Amino acid sequence: MWNIVSVLLAVGLLTIMIAWGKVQPLLAFVVAALVAALLLGVPPKDIPGAIEKGIGDLLGSLVVIICLGAVFGKLIADSGAARRIATCLIAGLGPSRLPVALTITGFVVGIPLYYNVGFVLLVPLIFSLVTQSGRAAVALAIPLLAGLSIAHGFLPPHPSPVALVSAIQADMGATLLYGIVVGIPTLIIAGPVFAMSLRHIRAQPAGVFRASEVPDSELPGVFNSFATALLPVVLLAATTLLTMARPDLNGALAVLSNPLVVMLLSYVVAIFTLGLGRGKRFSEVMQGPAEAMREIAPILLIIAGAGALKQVLVVSGMSADLGARLAGLPVPPLVLGWVVATLIRICLGSATVAGVTAGGIVAPLVQSSGVDPNLMVLAIGAGSLMCSHVNDSGFWMFKEYFGLSLRDTFRSWTLMETLVGVVGLLFVLLLSLFV
Repeated sequence: MWNIVSVLLAVGLLTIMIAWGKVQPLLAFVVAALVAALLLGVPPKDIPGAIEKGIGDLLGSLVVIICLGAVFGKLIADSGAARRIATCLIAGLGPSRLPVALTITGFVVGIPLYYNVGFVLLVPLIFSLVTQSGRAAVALAIPLLAGLSIAHGFLPPHPSPVALVSAIQADMGATLLYGIVVGIPTLIIAGPVFAMSLRHIRAQPAGVFRASEVPDSELPGVFNSFATALLPVVLLAATTLLTMARPDLNGALAVLSNPLVVMLLSYVVAIFTLGLGRGKRFSEVMQGPAEAMREIAPILLIIAGAGALKQVLVVSGMSADLGARLAGLPVPPLVLGWVVATLIRICLGSATVAGVTAGGIVAPLVQSSGVDPNLMVLAIGAGSLMCSHVNDSGFWMFKEYFGLSLRDTFRSWTLMETLVGVVGLLFVLLLSLFV
């Protein structure tokens, strides 16, 4: 019983430091890990080594993948490929199907782009569509942002799913495939279907957020944009399906199916197709990675901190004990993972922090219960998106960009994120009946 109380005290301290004290997450995680180690009886001489090992083990397998994902997404954004994808889908589906076009845009563009980048890049496009179509801004924005959010919570190479895959020993390719299967129906319900109820909400977007129009002649071609942006997905999905159909090819495809190799190859291809091949100098193309690294650094620190807390739980023996206790509860393991992530998300606000922290707590449950680890990644991802409110930066970005009242922000943004979390879990549970 004392072990459970110790973990709750450590997580409570973590919550207070981040949510109330605004302590930098890495420092908060390290302090929480130290407190947890002392309460759980870890010998003081072993505590520094456990924290360092936890940080090194988790970051060691993820840092290159996440950084490559960041620079790849930055190049997709800076080159205009993301905007080309959006304008192509909107033009192809026509004015009468704008919500559908924006739904697909959010999901497709959200795969290579990190959430904040996709938000800042695509929201000005919504404002221009509002002017052209006369439709309600919030009703147009929700389908697009639901797509971005689902990609952020469910699909590699986004940081939280990638960290979860490592923490609970899932498979990157299988998680991606299952994430797409779960994400599409979830997106339909939380995006265009839910947006139909938001037509009465009137936004007052500030003029500063309206972007200047970029001539189509300055954007990359349609095929180039789609093929390059979706290349990591195609490579991971193709190699995963091949190894499922032909297990004898697993050894031959081991290198090509490795996420690090996939992201590196995709980035090299993007340098040529979206940079050098369009007449840009190599030095010009290389300006993006420096900015991308600055943007991704806080996320890497969060993941590092979560690794420290996870290792303390392992060294103390609490991880195995917690897994056995959770497995003994009369609740499906996938639901337990979702609940843990939801509670942390409500307390801390950050979906990334909620995901990677829940992964460290729930990891032993995956081993003791025998649940599919790929589905657990998705269940935790769904929980990490739940109930976005005033402690989430995404909540305030949406409110300020669209000039909404708090009531309307809760009615639209918070409810959309909650729908994603609840419906996502339901489809994960449904998928678990077949895999």
